[in-house]
Amino acid sequence: MSPTLSRRAHGFTLIEVMITVAIAAILVAIALPNYTEYVRRGARSEARAALLQTAQWMERAATASGTYPLSSTYGTATLPDNLVWVQSRRYKISMASPTDNDAANNGRTFTLTATPQGAQAGDKCGNFTLTHTGVRGVTGTESVQNCWNR
Repeated sequence: MSPTLSRRAHGFTLIEVMITVAIAAILVAIALPNYTEYVRRGARSEARAALLQTAQWMERAATASGTYPLSSTYGTATLPDNLVWVQSRRYKISMASPTDNDAANNGRTFTLTATPQGAQAGDKCGNFTLTHTGVRGVTGTESVQNCWNR
């Protein structure tokens, strides 16, 4: 064997390995935030769907009784667990109805709120809200239109 062939057969140089590691680190630094945002966006979509399903449940209960339920239990029907917790468990749905002190609106209005949990906490959209009139809202720094439409 010639001396140049035996030298090349021994492996990679330290510089080649360092360049490869640097390129991999740059790719991870770009891809990881995009992936995290993609997962959060999927959880937001689940939260919006759960709010709309819960609003439908409230409307069905109001059709049967004439007023919206004041708690997550209506007669023998209870708000299903899949509507209390979003499937990914990243949001929890809660319901606020006027209290007995507000007799004029008691059972005539409601506001549903999807609160981020766990890994979703700190999301730029914050809490999603939906009222009995269909008014949509968010408590985060992002606009209502961007959060509800994306």
